[in-house]
Amino acid sequence: MSLLRTLGTVLARRSPLARPPSRAVVKCLSSDAASQQQGASGPSSLHAKFPGALEASFVTTPKLALPESIEPIPIYRVMNSEGVIDDPSQEPNLEQATVQKMFRDMVLLNTMDKILYESQRQGRISFYMTNFGEEASHIGSAAALSPEDWVYGQYREAGVLVWRGFTISDFINQCYGNAEDQGKGRQMPVHYGSRKLNFVTISSPLGTQIPQAAGAAYAFKLQPNNQRCVITYFGEGAASEGDTHAAFNFAATLDSPVIFFCRNNGFAISTPSREQYRGDGIAGRAAGYGMAALRFDGTDVFATYNATKLAREYVLRENKPIVLEAMAYRIGHHSTSDDSTAYRPAEELEVWNTVEHPIAKLKHYMLRRGWFDEAKENEFVKSVRKQVLSQINQSERILKPDWREMFQDVYAEMPAHLKEQMRAMEEHVEQHREHYPLKDFKQ
Repeated sequence: MSLLRTLGTVLARRSPLARPPSRAVVKCLSSDAASQQQGASGPSSLHAKFPGALEASFVTTPKLALPESIEPIPIYRVMNSEGVIDDPSQEPNLEQATVQKMFRDMVLLNTMDKILYESQRQGRISFYMTNFGEEASHIGSAAALSPEDWVYGQYREAGVLVWRGFTISDFINQCYGNAEDQGKGRQMPVHYGSRKLNFVTISSPLGTQIPQAAGAAYAFKLQPNNQRCVITYFGEGAASEGDTHAAFNFAATLDSPVIFFCRNNGFAISTPSREQYRGDGIAGRAAGYGMAALRFDGTDVFATYNATKLAREYVLRENKPIVLEAMAYRIGHHSTSDDSTAYRPAEELEVWNTVEHPIAKLKHYMLRRGWFDEAKENEFVKSVRKQVLSQINQSERILKPDWREMFQDVYAEMPAHLKEQMRAMEEHVEQHREHYPLKDFKQ
């Protein structure tokens, strides 16, 4: 009997029910919770203290949080399809020269796209992706960034490079993979990169640049007096990749000054948005990760500019990430490997290629301001076409890079296994020279 009594005493000491809560535990309960424990009744607006949901309230009846009960995030717009500023207070008040650069950079990109697309169709390059219909999201965002900000692109942000000074020869040499290509011919066409312009080289796997951008922004934040942010572009299709969710959570929990710029252009190759996801687009996901968000008209260059400028100020001031969602429409095929006529009507395409086209909207605005000269712009288009065609002829004649360069530039000192591979390749090429077009490569 004494053994049972002793055991009972030990268990009572160990049981949390056998002793009153400590002062620390009592302190963790809100005063409202304490009053409820003392006999308060009726519905409660008390805040719980669970570590996983500090701002949640207690209620006395269950209520499902249904997605349809949440108001969709509105689309911010500055300029309508006629080039009219809806609210004068949102006029970005850019100088004439800046607006004209915006317009001409959009036209340059559009013109270059048409010629390089045909170049691929002629078999002169292996692959190409156009930017038709999304020119405003490139130029508007690039204009609002600092040249020192880092850019992680996907593969449809060539306009950002245009704005920063990537030349026609830079674009075409990369697409032709010759010895003048900054990437030394190692990448597929349209996989641009520029150390000088702080544009990280594009990679083919979808979504990989998004967590990289979150990490780079975190590294910037750790530097004293940081004034740089990171922007990463991706489509709504890439937002379905696990990399995107990992990046969102990383950036939100570690407070990275990164702008997640989603181009929601309606299609992930041939899959329309309505079949890609449920919920309120991509911006609607931000709250779930504890991030700010802004959705805007991606065919409106001024809305894009204002939104990106606001986002940059926010991430640098607060050291927090933000999700921008540019609503647009991909006018061109996904790539030269796609035929979009198989999955969307021509009538729908026509609307976005005329009335809602971003270049047309900005042209209307410039006409209203007296900043547009039809004759000068026609001459500009002719000049761009001439430059592109001339550069294609030059780029085709430039030798391909020395094939040995595929083993270089990864390590400061080439490791033994790569040296062995290069030696084996040299022996192979020497033995079978007649099977390789060595005259087309630098030696």
